[in-house]
Amino acid sequence: MSVKDAYLILQDGSTFKGVSFGAECHAIGEVVFSTSMTGYQEMLTDPSFAGQIVVPTYPLIGNYGINDRDNESSKVQVAGFVVRDLCEQPSHSLSTSNLHNFLLDHGVPGISGVDTRAVTRRLRRHGVMMGSIAVGQDIKTARDALLNTPSYGDIDLVPSVSTDRFSIWTKGNGNNHSRDQNYKVVVYDYGVKNNILRMLQIKGCDTISVPANTPSQDVLSLNPDGLVLSPGPGDPELLDYAVESVSSLLGHFPVLGICLGNQIMARAFGGKNYKLKFGHRGGNHPVRDVATGRVHITAQNHGYSVDADSLPADVEVSHLSLNDGTVEGLRHKSIPAMSIQYHSEASPGPLDNAYIFDIFFKMLEDWTS
Repeated sequence: MSVKDAYLILQDGSTFKGVSFGAECHAIGEVVFSTSMTGYQEMLTDPSFAGQIVVPTYPLIGNYGINDRDNESSKVQVAGFVVRDLCEQPSHSLSTSNLHNFLLDHGVPGISGVDTRAVTRRLRRHGVMMGSIAVGQDIKTARDALLNTPSYGDIDLVPSVSTDRFSIWTKGNGNNHSRDQNYKVVVYDYGVKNNILRMLQIKGCDTISVPANTPSQDVLSLNPDGLVLSPGPGDPELLDYAVESVSSLLGHFPVLGICLGNQIMARAFGGKNYKLKFGHRGGNHPVRDVATGRVHITAQNHGYSVDADSLPADVEVSHLSLNDGTVEGLRHKSIPAMSIQYHSEASPGPLDNAYIFDIFFKMLEDWTS
């Protein structure tokens, strides 16, 4: 791996020098941080990170390499990757490559040797902001390009990560459950992760992923037993086409929303969303179930939140963040529709919340019985 100077340039003018790895190219995106200590391969391939430059707060990245089973999509989705210390010689029995080659193969730049603690503190203090990774480019040119690039919140990123056709999930080893029947579930793909499809399969669902802009009548023509609204990138206030489709489907069958799906469902109910200062990204976020008082440690990756005060009376907040009190889940009082802001499928993160899929399956059973 050749050594070449690289720079992380933030929108506020601050600059951090490091060393290039991965692809030697220029990248612009919203700079965000994640507190997950492991799972960098899953983070890199998570479609919810599209359009963003990701900064892990854990200092040593790459030590267990890259394997063939932990991708959450078909490609690296992040715009760029910023780490403190890059491990160039990983050690793990499943490793087939290293982080440098993984980013290089996907044409994504990385920068190591950066004081990621200083970057994180700046983002926490001032909020997430646009940034640039400059490799082989002078700082002024990179800064000018950054200032002339639309903000993250002004771009609908969902079409760039959604499927372009109806597709049936066929990977995995089949359903390892003891249920009497499988249910057909349509997944609106706003940037679905592989592990959502895998978990639905394990719980007893046959899934059909459809493009984000699929009209509601096309979903109804599939005659599904239920609907899942997937996670994805960007500002939910830009997704009028998704909100319109979901609004007309609510009440036809049980619906589960996850992350961006939670925000789209909130809008379909008549609610609104707003941008968080620096978002929730990591595998250690405590969430309280309002009904039971039980606290769950959750995996999260979002920069927007539902405005609780904007929700109608027939929608209740089911989960709350114990870090900042923001909405982490919704439930409709009269129709079978629920959503969560965190990631029940984790990957990376704790698997404590896979029970959400059991709740959804029970909704399917009750609806079809």
